[in-house]
Amino acid sequence: MGRLSRAELQQLNRAKVLAAARDEFAGRGFRDAKVDGIAERAGLTRGAVYSNFPGKRALYFAVLADLAERVPEPPALDGAAPDALVRDAHVRDALVRDALVRDALVRDALRDALRDAEVRDAVVDDASPEPPRPIPDSTVSEALGAFARAWVARLPLTEADADTDAHEKRGSARLSMHLMPEILADESIRRPFGQLLKLEAILLGLALERLRPADAPQGRLVRVAEAAFTTLYGATQLAGAAPGFIDPFNVVRACEQLAGLDLNDTWPPPYLRYTPPARPAGEPWDPPLAVDALRGEPARLADDGVVGILGLHRLEAAEELVRAAPPGATVTAVLVTANPGELAPLARLTVAGLRDCLRHAFPLSAWPRLQVLCDDSGAVAAAAGVPVVSEATEAAVRIAAGRIVARADGRGACHATAGGGAPHARTPRPRGRRSREGNATERQPLP
Repeated sequence: MGRLSRAELQQLNRAKVLAAARDEFAGRGFRDAKVDGIAERAGLTRGAVYSNFPGKRALYFAVLADLAERVPEPPALDGAAPDALVRDAHVRDALVRDALVRDALVRDALRDALRDAEVRDAVVDDASPEPPRPIPDSTVSEALGAFARAWVARLPLTEADADTDAHEKRGSARLSMHLMPEILADESIRRPFGQLLKLEAILLGLALERLRPADAPQGRLVRVAEAAFTTLYGATQLAGAAPGFIDPFNVVRACEQLAGLDLNDTWPPPYLRYTPPARPAGEPWDPPLAVDALRGEPARLADDGVVGILGLHRLEAAEELVRAAPPGATVTAVLVTANPGELAPLARLTVAGLRDCLRHAFPLSAWPRLQVLCDDSGAVAAAAGVPVVSEATEAAVRIAAGRIVARADGRGACHATAGGGAPHARTPRPRGRRSREGNATERQPLP
């Protein structure tokens, strides 16, 4: 074999460090893990570890992101009727719930009584709900339940789950138990994470909206998605802090019931009507190859559409891209950060975890049309004419026939570039009126 290039050697060393770090974190826990121990496991020097990752927390985030991105896709439907799958899920949930409170002898009796091999394996091998398979033509409530079931299936729900290595999926959950404490410990991590959760809720809400029949009310469902994530992240925290307390089926049912809530969810926000239009442009568009992190496939950056460059403090603007873009346009949100060592793997971890649950809960026809790119190197941003990025970056370009034909930057850039920057965007300010007290001027409230 020929001599490895410098880039190939760095990639090999990075893979060694990731594998060693996973073993170190799994064996000692995040708090007791040592960089020297990781270097020893990898057969590298301490300096080689730091040349690939800026610190232990960055390495921890990278390990979790790598694990999340390797989760396999759920099995195909194999022609099963949707109503049969729903019945199976209900039966499985009921039987597993019983298994949570019965001893091994009762489980053996259940094994003999059950006819369906899939249900039998779910009861005997794991006392938690199995991730479902996506059901065509499912309702919003059913999709929320399936999404929640996929979420709680990966949690360590009992002390046995938290203390043993019996199941690979539980291993990932145990490794992630220190994620939230590390996020809470640092303001520079908390704010981006809050926006990553906003992005999760936007994507889930858009998927839920696509499930509704055409004759059903067409309101926004992002707040319902936010309520679902509030429930699921709370369950995640308690699963680690109080093993055995969480009843996964109560969590699933609670999420299903969210579909019926009226949360007064409206769109658009008032400030968008004052967004100035995008500026005309005429520049070549030659983006690098990139991967759509939401789908795990090559991104379609050459298509006509709109591309938003979003720092990790401005991810909620991705919704403006989707809602303002015309039908048929390819819509892409490019996530950028000035701290790629720590925040880029956190972004990848969040998107990959969402992707896994969407795969189990939604048919592809209901997935949001937004592509999500994690632009660690900033190469896609540079191709869009944004060579320097920060967490506050918000810029967008419109693509047509391989050229950038319009661009905007600053708050509202995504809305304006996607087609929402209407002529009335420069609406004049309301005129003041004299107050009774004298020369002070009072402004009328904005509509």
